[in-house]
Amino acid sequence: MVETSARLLRLLSLLQSTREWSGAELAARLGVTPRTVRRDVDRLRGLGYPVHSTTGTAGGYQLGAGAQLPPLLLDDEEAVAVAVGLRTAANGGVQGIEESSERALAKLEQVLPHRLRRRVSALNAYTVPMLPTHRAPSVEASVITELAHSCRDHQQLRFAYEAHDGTATRRVVEPHRLVSTYRRWYLVAWDVERADWRTFRVDRITLTPPHGSRFTPRTPPADDLAAWVSEGVSVRAYPAQAAVLLRVPVERAAEVVSRSWGTLEAVDGESCLFRTAGPSLEVILPYILMLGFDFEVREPAELLPLVETLRDRLERARGEN
Repeated sequence: MVETSARLLRLLSLLQSTREWSGAELAARLGVTPRTVRRDVDRLRGLGYPVHSTTGTAGGYQLGAGAQLPPLLLDDEEAVAVAVGLRTAANGGVQGIEESSERALAKLEQVLPHRLRRRVSALNAYTVPMLPTHRAPSVEASVITELAHSCRDHQQLRFAYEAHDGTATRRVVEPHRLVSTYRRWYLVAWDVERADWRTFRVDRITLTPPHGSRFTPRTPPADDLAAWVSEGVSVRAYPAQAAVLLRVPVERAAEVVSRSWGTLEAVDGESCLFRTAGPSLEVILPYILMLGFDFEVREPAELLPLVETLRDRLERARGEN
């Protein structure tokens, strides 16, 4: 019985991956016959696990979604990863899931074996989140899920939107994807009235159902939507823009430059192009200097006189030697 129970747990662990397993593959992994695999699958079904099977040469077994939530089987690293994710969610910017994350984490810790409970408890006890002084506006979990459903179902959305300057507008859009950062959520959508792709901050969206009809999905504005949104919120959104060649590999620059500050493009193994923006070139230049890398101004030409002025000012600041 102990051997059978251990084998069932091993079988469940294999089935909980997203792939489909043939009976022969499972038998080889478990060291049993295909007939034993079929019996063990029937036992899992009797315990409430919806194991789907298909026949034929390409058939196999896969764990499906059921009407009830059966116990999950996690290996050591997966259990720790879930605990870390729940702790991060508890300190995150999605309104309404903090308490749920805390409850789920408490339940997980109760069933963890002692060796893992010590690891997770140490992580919780000796980790202090460094939250920003001005916490970013949170978004409601219900809004995120409704936006995601509309993206999936290709259904038009109607909402009120507050722009950065406080201007209120009403929008009808064809939602495509949600893009998330550490503290922000963005909706990429086709704006029906403006006939163009737009990026909307989710915390500024107020849904106003009933929504519109279904639509045929359009070709997205870019293959890498995260990069497209990053460029939009860090470059296209500001009146003054600049591009400089950083004399470091793009991997080194990426350690310093956040996606919310600008975009990076590799030029060769020793340099990369950094595009950024701001309210004015006078604001952009000090930021570029604080990156700590040698650079060469590519555009605009108006940035060069500011570099020279700053150079002269720094030279005077040295005083007489």
